[in-house]
Amino acid sequence: MILANTGTRPRYALTPGPHVADQSPHGVWLDLVDATEEERAMAERITGLRVPARAELSEIERSSRLTSRNGVLTLSTSMVSDGDGKHSPVAPLGFVLSHDRLLTVRYEPMRALDRYAERMCDPDTAAPTGMTVFVGVLESLVDRLADMLETVGAELDQLSHQIFRPETINLGRVRRESAAMQSTLTGVGRVGDLLSHLRDSLVGISRIAAYVSEVAADWIPAESRSRFVTLRQDVASLNDYDVQIAGKVQFLLDATLGFINIQQNNVIKVLTVASIVGIPPTLIAGVYGMNFKNMPELSWSYGYAYGLGAIVLSAILPLVWFWRRGWI
Repeated sequence: MILANTGTRPRYALTPGPHVADQSPHGVWLDLVDATEEERAMAERITGLRVPARAELSEIERSSRLTSRNGVLTLSTSMVSDGDGKHSPVAPLGFVLSHDRLLTVRYEPMRALDRYAERMCDPDTAAPTGMTVFVGVLESLVDRLADMLETVGAELDQLSHQIFRPETINLGRVRRESAAMQSTLTGVGRVGDLLSHLRDSLVGISRIAAYVSEVAADWIPAESRSRFVTLRQDVASLNDYDVQIAGKVQFLLDATLGFINIQQNNVIKVLTVASIVGIPPTLIAGVYGMNFKNMPELSWSYGYAYGLGAIVLSAILPLVWFWRRGWI
């Protein structure tokens, strides 16, 4: 067997063929997917390699994520998973790499590894080594991260269109506009959260590739050296694209908050105008509503019309003034 996949996820197996007759009977790549304690113990017996626990893979300091002991590299990073909402969006991914064997340890679905395993099952695939499989796995992960970054970019374009749509804010549908702004703000926040996870994954792969290139340079076959160089260049270009996307996320977040502030200011402006327009009529009605005995207008036959006209005029004059100032 060259390739084995074990755990609670789908299993893959490739039986030996003529081009792999010289390979170990237990394979060059063992992929543990949310493995049980029994499966981890079996993997250690088969490969002779120590399988790190999840707590070890979740360490954040560099000295714990990248180690080399007795010719075996133990590497780990956080990686964006392909969960459907039931799984964590990011999970630890571990590599145990020796001269002739690769062991991967993961706890969440990662489509990149499953697809690479399916490609490895092609009978026309050349006989792999632990290092060539390792490089292929990293390339598959980078391709997956690139696809996710493209998806994030497309989603940001849609959010940008929603934010900067040609219609202006209509005070007659404030509730609907508020719901739309809240939905947009939620979308921008969700994209920003995913982008931070993608950035962490890219940084982790970059560190792993650089560490292996330095520590295990003698293990890398001549034909794979250029793949390592290309891999690191791809990660660097994706990091640049990630910075650009992060800047756009911040811009859209500021724009959304700006439009929300404008909407709130418009509502406050309407309330302010209404309160100011209502003050003079209230004052006049209050004065003539006191009903003092010696009020000059009390016995005047045109007193009611005079008071009503004064109230209407005192309400119209502030409106005209606000209109001339361009406030309404």
